Amino acid sequence: MNAKTVLPAVGMTAVSMVLTLAVVVMWLGTAMPWPVALVVGLGIDGGWLATLAYERRLAAQGDHSTPVAVVGWSFGLIATGVLIAHALTEESSGAWLAVAWLPIAAKALWLVHGLWERTALTGEALDAIRGIQQEARDEAAVARARLRAEAATEETRLTAVTQAGARVAHVQARTADTLSKAWSTLETAREGEDTGRALTSVTSRVTPGVTPHWELPIWGPTEPVSAFALESAGALTDEALDAVVDRIRHSETPALSYREMAARFRTAGHSASEVRLRAAWKRVAA
Repeated sequence: MNAKTVLPAVGMTAVSMVLTLAVVVMWLGTAMPWPVALVVGLGIDGGWLATLAYERRLAAQGDHSTPVAVVGWSFGLIATGVLIAHALTEESSGAWLAVAWLPIAAKALWLVHGLWERTALTGEALDAIRGIQQEARDEAAVARARLRAEAATEETRLTAVTQAGARVAHVQARTADTLSKAWSTLETAREGEDTGRALTSVTSRVTPGVTPHWELPIWGPTEPVSAFALESAGALTDEALDAVVDRIRHSETPALSYREMAARFRTAGHSASEVRLRAAWKRVAA
């Protein structure tokens, strides 16, 4: 894996050193003997290689030296400056300026390689990381599938409940309509002119000379009425109604509310319309 970063750095360094040495020999060779120019070029390249080797040694030991890094960048800037100065003295300066950045680029590639080494992981660590990521993805996928399934189940349940409620309401409506028609039919039969004679002809008499009383059927639960209720079922005057309401209202402390009083009033078997009962309550509570 290190070859991905070290090979470009090595290649760029080699090209940069050869180019620097060639430029120094060609440029300075015209002003001084070429052996001297060669020594100057080798000095720049040698300084570069020396600092680079020391930096790599420190990196292998997990250490870093700022002065050495500064010296290495200084040699890179010197090489770049030499290339730029040579390019400015040549007629085709654009071509030479295009390669003047190679020393700085080589130094930057070695910096990238050092960062790669400091952050590199072993194969076991990478496998462990991939396993953790895969496990997290699996758990997320399972959680999403579970949520979608629960949402679909809840939607199905609500649909079923709604449809069942609609069917129950439809049946109740039909039943109520049927009972209403039956009640209307019975009421019409009871109020007819010839109903009494018809009932007398098909029923036996309980008492001679008396036609049996025919009551309409009652749908729903019924409760027997006590003897006290039957005795007190007569219509009450306003004074008597006020007295009964006042006695029931103050039967407990604190005084009962209207709803509680009305419930006990009906339970006791008293009979009064809602209008009269509420009017008596207002008179008593005033």
